[in-house]
Amino acid sequence: MLAAALLLQAQQVSDDAIYDQVRLALARDRDLGRGRIDVKVNQGVVELHGSVKTEKARAKAVKVAKKVKGVQRVVNELRVAQSTGKTN
Repeated sequence: MLAAALLLQAQQVSDDAIYDQVRLALARDRDLGRGRIDVKVNQGVVELHGSVKTEKARAKAVKVAKKVKGVQRVVNELRVAQSTGKTN
């Protein structure tokens, strides 16, 4: 029983490792790399906060995060930024 518990613990990925891998995966994605996405992780549950340009990017951020080893669930709190149409 103890051996099984130790094996399970060794297989679990730490929240810090998940955080790093999700941030890296988001930054590497060409559609998401320039977005303002904040990541929080608690017991394998990833929360995404911030804003993206499109609904497609919002959905893609979840898909990218879910692919990271150790992610149990993704809570999507991303907002689609409103475009003002103005240029500076």
